[in-house]
Formats: sequence, structure tokens, C-alpha cells
Amino acid sequence: MAFKNEHSYYRATLAGKETDLDRKYEKALTRLEKKSGKRYPMIINGNEIYSSAGEFDSKSPISSELVVGRFPIGLRENVNAAVAAAKAAYATWKEVPYQERAELCKKAARIFHKRRYDFWAALTLEAGKNRFEASIDADEATDFLNYYALQIIKNKGFKISMGKPFPEENCTSILKPFGVWAVISPFNFPVAVTAGMAIGAIVAGNTVVLKPSSDCPLCGYLVYEALRDAGLPAGVCNFVTGSGSSTGVPLVENDDVAGFVFTGSFETGMANFRRALAKKPRPYIAEMGGKNPIIVSNKADMAKAAEGVVRSSFGYSGQKCSACSRVLVHKDIKDALVRLLVEKMKTLKTGDPRKKETFVGPVINEAAYKRFQEASILAKKECKVVAGGRIITEGEYQKGYFVEPTVVDNVPRDHRLATEELFLPFTVIVTVDNLEDALNVANSSEYGLTAGIFTEDRSEITTFFNTMEAGVLYANRTRGGSTGAVVGGQSFVGWKSSGTTGRGAGGPYYVSQFLREQCHTDCITQ
Repeated sequence: MAFKNEHSYYRATLAGKETDLDRKYEKALTRLEKKSGKRYPMIINGNEIYSSAGEFDSKSPISSELVVGRFPIGLRENVNAAVAAAKAAYATWKEVPYQERAELCKKAARIFHKRRYDFWAALTLEAGKNRFEASIDADEATDFLNYYALQIIKNKGFKISMGKPFPEENCTSILKPFGVWAVISPFNFPVAVTAGMAIGAIVAGNTVVLKPSSDCPLCGYLVYEALRDAGLPAGVCNFVTGSGSSTGVPLVENDDVAGFVFTGSFETGMANFRRALAKKPRPYIAEMGGKNPIIVSNKADMAKAAEGVVRSSFGYSGQKCSACSRVLVHKDIKDALVRLLVEKMKTLKTGDPRKKETFVGPVINEAAYKRFQEASILAKKECKVVAGGRIITEGEYQKGYFVEPTVVDNVPRDHRLATEELFLPFTVIVTVDNLEDALNVANSSEYGLTAGIFTEDRSEITTFFNTMEAGVLYANRTRGGSTGAVVGGQSFVGWKSSGTTGRGAGGPYYVSQFLREQCHTDCITQ
């Protein structure tokens, strides 16, 4: 079984069929907009469940007047019921042969592919992604399903014969599932990361309770729905909605949860980590953001560097864990690079992500909107804003969360804007003396997720790869100087405060994290 990435937009463009994709996407948008305000349930043991606490609205960041859907405010009792259902289903699911679990994953992947335009539409309306970013998100989900199925088959269920310590001993190592996993997913890749985390646990023989971001519950529901329609038995995947306090905390505190997989902020991730391990050791797989640098050497191709920085900094409005939020540029070329960045940013269209020409859509919610305003005020007061720095409130944008992509110059290397994760279309310029200085600044961060370099000097690339303390490294990548990891190509792994396990999503070691080793010694002679 060969693995092949989806790459919907890339393949369509090469084949001259981009217009066909646009037409199908726009039809899906129309269909979803007509469902505005629809009520959706939680799903526990295959049953639709609503909450005595009422519902919350999933509002589009494009306009607060656009209610994408209405979802139950889950309570501790709902979480406990979901965990109990998952625990009961685990007894049967763990016994399903790994080949059958893999086949179900592949069937789900075919459903994801068939429904991709509906996923794109949901990602645009609920997460604010333009059609290109939405296609990448949905494609990645399909890739995860196929790739993790391949991993479990390739490794033959992770069962291997060991040595014979004594002549009569036949030893076998086998990786076995843990039980119930809590899957807590983020808003920024609410289809891909949600599907990837859930299916990593499920294909390994575990059962899950899935809690999507309260900013993007519809995307999570569509993921659940596709897995269900692929034939996943009731109780293997349960779906609960609500805030972190109403559902997230009870899920993390439930003693019957055997493991946790989380993507989100460092603060929330660590708070959950402390709760999860307060009583007993349990596996906790987390990816927790970054303060990702791109180093621009005085030996760089400046055009390549500017392209890579802009794509990484402002794709999906800077709300990728891997987004470039600081540019470490050699002092001799700093002014020239800044001029190139400013010129390139003038070509970026900011606005409604439903429009094909839009590159930068809205930020996700009011909290991000306010965080942008606070960062801009600080930048104007203590540094130098060379592009952007303004919220957009005119006309059709007054009811959404639209901001200008922003570049800030004259930023001291230890300034808050250069050290704290903002998760915004906001990047800072830090001047460095040489490559060694740049690497020291880059590695001084508590985070270690992604990093990039632009240089035409092979020795500098080698030094960068050997010295940079981050999990995902890119050299001269104009497609995205620090962003754009692809399943099966770039394992997405965080070092330091960016992750807990040192094993990356979309890579060869991911599925094995959801398993624990058991060694069998058989001394019976035939």
C-alpha cells in the first residue's frame, strides 16, 4: 500500500482544473450558509445528547451575525457518560485485528475525500480560512487517516519477535492500547488535527472522547460524522462540546481516561498536564505552540527570503502553531529585507475569506482581536511599525475580527513582542550580527517547534540543521519558511515547551505513542 498526499489545490492547478474546485467549494458554502443556526448534538455511545445547561452559538469570525451552528453546553455528567461509553466499547474494540482497524481508517479517508468541499466550507465559515488554507486543512485530515493506517500495517500491529535469553524461552514484544483517550483539539486546524489525534488513538485500538475547540465545534462534528459513517462502532468515538471549564476540565480529571492528546496553547496544555497527572502517571501527548524564527543570512536570496517570510507569517492570519513570528536578519541586509517585505505585503488581500482573492482573513475571536490591538499599541510605543498595525472596521468588516498583517522593526531581542507567542498576523524584525548570533537568539526561546533559514551557503545550512533546537527545520523554503509540514514528509514535532513526547504528528513514530509495550515469554516446548 503506497501513500500519496491529497494536495487537492496543487494537483488541480497543475491539471488546469482549479476553476472546477472553486465552483464546488462555492456550492458547498451556499449549502452550509443555508443551514445557519442549525442545532447539533453531542454523541455518546452513538446516541444524540443535548444538555440541561442549554446551548452556545458557534459564530463566524467573518461576522458575529453569522451563526454557523448551535451546540450543547456539555456538563461533567455528559463527560462522565462519554468516558463510560468509551470504556465499555474498549473491551471489544481492542480485540479487533489491526488489519480491520486500518481498513476502516482507509474507508474513512475515502469519505473525507468525497466530502472535502463541505469540510472546506465549514473551515471558512467557522475558522475563517480562505479556500486554499481550508483545502490544506481538509487534505491533511485525509492524509492522516491513510498514513496512520499504513503505519499500523507496515509495522504488523507493532508485534516483533525478540531474542532467546535461555534456550527454552521464546520472547515477543507487542505494543498494546491503553484504553480511553481524551482528544482535545484546537481551533486552528479543527479538521486535520482533530482527525489526526483521534485516528492515531483509534487505529491503535483505543477508544476516544473527542472535545473540539468551542470556537469550531461544527468542524469537530463533521469529523465525528465521517468516522461514524465509515462504520466505527458506537462508543469508540464519543463527541462532547462546551467550554474548557464545562467539559475540558472534567475530561482531564476523569480517572477512567487512560491517556490524553492535546493541541493548543502552552498555558492550557500545562494546566491540563498538571491535572491529568495529579493522581497517577498517564501518557500525555501535547503540541503547545511556538515562537518560530526565520533566519535571513547576508548570503540569502532576498526574494526567496521575503516570499518565505510573508507566507509563513501571514498564512491563515498567523494563527498556525508554526507561523513565523520573528525574523532574525543579518544587520547588513536588514533595511533591504524590510523594504522587500513591505512591498510584498502591499499585494496581500485582507478581507472576507469566502472571496477567492483573499489571502488574510479574520482572526478567530474577540480575544485574539483584543490581543492584536494590545500588541499594536505596544509596538507603536516601543518599536517601529513598518506595515499594518490597524484593525479593520469599515463597511462589511465591522462585525468581524479583521486586522492588518503587521511587521514591526527595531525590536530588541528580549522584548515581549520577540519572546511571547501572540498567534496573530504579527511578525517582528530582530537584527543579528552573524549566523552564530542568530542561532543563539533563536535557541534562547522556551519554545522549539519550527524554524527556517534562508542562505545560499551550504555550510550555513549544515550549521543551522546541527544547531537549531526545534523539531521542524526548513532551509530556503519559499512555500513557507517555517510553515506547511506535510504528512509523510515533515513530522510535526515540538521540542522544549512546544511538545511533550518528541514524536511528531504525520511521522513514523506517532501511532506508537498510543500504545504500551508488553513482553511475552513462552517456555512451553512442543
